[in-house]
Amino acid sequence: MPRRIRRTVIARDEVLHVALLARLAISEEELEPMARELSAVLDHVARIKELDLDDVAPSTHVVELTGALRADEPRQSFTRETALAHCFRPDDLRRYLQG
Repeated sequence: MPRRIRRTVIARDEVLHVALLARLAISEEELEPMARELSAVLDHVARIKELDLDDVAPSTHVVELTGALRADEPRQSFTRETALAHCFRPDDLRRYLQG
């Protein structure tokens, strides 16, 4: 017999609160679909919490990435003078700000 899935129901006020926190403007027409979508996400999280994951190592990415970054090897860089050549000096900045 399949396990009964508990459905989470999110109230209108909770959807509006989440939208406010996420800085989303949600119209009246979007409230009900958004409530269903958020409820589905919470149901999914609840199902994951039911799993026995004691022997599963934590992961930072669902797909193993290899060779995503180049090797970090020392190499020649800019001299101090070259790096600062186009920066404002305090006197230049003062003259610039005074107009």
